[in-house]
Amino acid sequence: MLQAAFTTLSLIYHVTVNELRKGQRNAVVGLLMTLVQGLVMIIGFYAMFWIIGVRKSPIRGDFIVYIMTGIFMFMAHSQAIGAVSSAGNPTNAMMMHGPMNTAISISAAALATLYRQTFSSLVILTGYNALINPIHLENPLACYGMLLLAWFSGCCIGLIFLALRPWWPEAAKILSQFYQRINMLASGKMFVANTLPLFMLHMFAWNPLFHIIDQTRGFAFINYSPRNSNISYPIYVTLALLMIGLMAEFVTRRSASISWNAAR
Repeated sequence: MLQAAFTTLSLIYHVTVNELRKGQRNAVVGLLMTLVQGLVMIIGFYAMFWIIGVRKSPIRGDFIVYIMTGIFMFMAHSQAIGAVSSAGNPTNAMMMHGPMNTAISISAAALATLYRQTFSSLVILTGYNALINPIHLENPLACYGMLLLAWFSGCCIGLIFLALRPWWPEAAKILSQFYQRINMLASGKMFVANTLPLFMLHMFAWNPLFHIIDQTRGFAFINYSPRNSNISYPIYVTLALLMIGLMAEFVTRRSASISWNAAR
């Protein structure tokens, strides 16, 4: 059992490295592209806020840090959904070669996304702190914990889309993209939850990412105490989505094969 565990971990490591390299010929280029994507989103949102006249943070503190707390959580969540939902297809030819299986493929895709987002966030924060303006995060470890929760919740949602894909490929792809696009607004990264009126709060409180971003700002800024969000809600929702995703993926893996349509 110990040997099998080390074999599986070694395989996850090598598949993760392959995930990091397969988009670009050089792994460093792939990391730089993730870094550039994060910078473009931060600059884009800063320019948008500047155009509409919002030139300072609604929370007393650094405006760029306020933007980063939303962008980093959104990117970790959204990219985890995209990576996992397209990872472990049970009809993939690679699944015919033991000990390769869907669990290894899903784990590798998820870990590659986490590695990219962690690297991107650290480099952007370090560069901003060294070159532009010194920053202070009240509780940096808790902020990273929220990043992990945003990533893991995205993995669980992606697992559900992955289980749906062999049954209805086009619909699963469209639903996954629709959820990621609607989170551009529904995640709440563009406003502060404490300032929302009650009728608007009900429009966003269903989204676990909304709670994660608001709690992240509570950990990042000493002057902000989240009142309209909590940590327990996204944790419970993530665990429920994980159970649903695992059961759905198990049923799909048991049913799917290269010739499953021929048997009907």
